[in-house]
Amino acid sequence: MCRLAPDELWELFLRVVPPAPTRPQGGGRRRVDDRVILAAIVYVATTGCAWRQLPPVFGASWQTVHRRFTEWSAARVWAKLYRILLDELGARGELDWSRCAVDSVSVRAMKGELTGPNPVDRGKKGSKIHLITERTGLPLAVAISAANVHDSLALEPLVRSIPPVRSRRGPRRRRPAKLHGDKGYDYSHLRTFLHSRGIIPRIARRGIESSQRLGRHRWVVERTVSWLAGCRRLHRRYERRADHFASFVAIAAALICYRRLTK
Repeated sequence: MCRLAPDELWELFLRVVPPAPTRPQGGGRRRVDDRVILAAIVYVATTGCAWRQLPPVFGASWQTVHRRFTEWSAARVWAKLYRILLDELGARGELDWSRCAVDSVSVRAMKGELTGPNPVDRGKKGSKIHLITERTGLPLAVAISAANVHDSLALEPLVRSIPPVRSRRGPRRRRPAKLHGDKGYDYSHLRTFLHSRGIIPRIARRGIESSQRLGRHRWVVERTVSWLAGCRRLHRRYERRADHFASFVAIAAALICYRRLTK
C-alpha cells in the first residue's frame, strides 16, 4: 500500500479529498480508510485489472472502492490533484514553457458516452485522449472525446483548459511561448486563435512542410503518450461513463507529474 499511496502523494491528496460524510444518528459500518481506497484505485489504474479482480490485500470490497471512486470523480478530486501537482512542479521551476506540443491517441471502447467510430481502426468504437505537454513532456492539459472527433476541434478547448500554474518567480502562467503540432492542426483559424493568445504556432503545413522536421520537438508528446500507456487502464476503455474515463486519464497525468516531483 505504501508503494501505491506513498506519504508525499497522500499528503497532497489530503488537500483535495472531501471530508468523510457523518451520520448524525450514529451507527453504521466503519468507513474504510481513504488511503486504502486511494491505493486500490491506483492499483486498478496502473494494472488495468477489473474492479471485481481487486486482491483481498486491500481489505475493502470492490464495490466499496468503486463507490468511493465514483464519489471522488463527481467531486473532481482527480483533476484537483493533478492541478496541485502541476503547481508544485511549477513552484520548483520544473516546467519549461518555451515550447509545448499537442497530440492525441485513440483507444478502443466497449460502449458508453463520448465514443464513436475510429477512422483509423476500421470504424470500430473508440475514444480519443488529447493532451498538451511542456517542453520536457509533462502534461499541462488533458481531455477526452469520441474517436471520430477531428484533432483540430479539440485544440482550442484544450489550450483554454491549461490552468494558471505557479512559477518559481513571478505570476502564475498558462500560456506557452510556442505550440508544435502536426498537419492535423493546420487551419488558419487555429493559427489566428493561438496568435490572439500570444502563442506562436509551429504547425506543419499540408503539402508544404515535411512532418519529419516537426519530429525534432513533437517526439516529446509522443513519449508522454507512452507514459500514459503505463496506466494499463487506458489501453482499452471499459468505462461507460465519460467522467469515469476522464478520471483515469487525470490519474495517469497526475502520476506522471508525481514521478517527476519525486525524481
